[in-house]
Amino acid sequence: MEPPFSHREPDLETLLRSPRSPRLRLQGLLYLLTCLTTFAAGAAGWQPLVMGLDDIAPAIAAHWPRGLAYAAAVMAVLSAHEAGHFIAARLHGIPATLPFFIPVPVLLTGTLGAVIGMEGARANRRQLFDIAVAGPLAGLVLAVPLLAVGLLAGGPDGDNPFAMPPLARWVQGLVRPDLPATAAVPPNALFMAGWVGLLVTGLNMLPLSQLDGGHICRAVFGRAGNWVARGVLLSAIAAVVIAGRYNWVVMLVLVTLMGVDHPPINDDGRPLGRIRTALGLATLLIPILTFMPEPLRLD
Repeated sequence: MEPPFSHREPDLETLLRSPRSPRLRLQGLLYLLTCLTTFAAGAAGWQPLVMGLDDIAPAIAAHWPRGLAYAAAVMAVLSAHEAGHFIAARLHGIPATLPFFIPVPVLLTGTLGAVIGMEGARANRRQLFDIAVAGPLAGLVLAVPLLAVGLLAGGPDGDNPFAMPPLARWVQGLVRPDLPATAAVPPNALFMAGWVGLLVTGLNMLPLSQLDGGHICRAVFGRAGNWVARGVLLSAIAAVVIAGRYNWVVMLVLVTLMGVDHPPINDDGRPLGRIRTALGLATLLIPILTFMPEPLRLD
């Protein structure tokens, strides 16, 4: 994914026209490395720092089952997200690559997500919408139940440095009515996989540029979607400055460098249709339901 936990199209000249075997080997290697880094992150307890081998080896020895559970669950969520895009692209005849997973040694989550390459310029509004919306919905289908099971499996209220977005609070109210509205269970493997899934989906659904939300915004509003994206970016910058949420500065810079406006598509003039338009407008609520002003409390 492009900015952390997001989804975009990389250099298509490199990805779509490169020899298939070397690309598949790279994709397989990145997948295995991401499995290892997410396993290490889970075993170490999602520490927001780079740990040395002397520190992580005892953690893996003591908590390897937790690492395996987290790696399997979070990789399933990310794979479902990318598979949604890939399958929808292939059904519409739009060339796309298999996902490139991004491993990181920072043990907070162990990954920055994944990215696929796609010839989006060949897609019309309906195709673009279907491809864009398939990923977030597929990811949420796994992320929300995993979060719910993680909440059920958690102990009583304890220290949890990870923020709970509105959607997570709603799920908690359904499955853990015994907990106060502001409480949260200590993080566990399934809870964290669901939490990462919500964060990934929320960031991807921002209606900007080539993020999933940007694709949906372009499909729903046409060329006027560029003005929506510009308004969202300006509002985000104002919110960061006024509220002092400087932890979002890096992502804002990345999105700005990536480009705010959506690139041209194969606009055939056909309307999106009532069902797709209604679904598109509904999915634009996802960033609001999953937004976390401060995802991690370090104090």
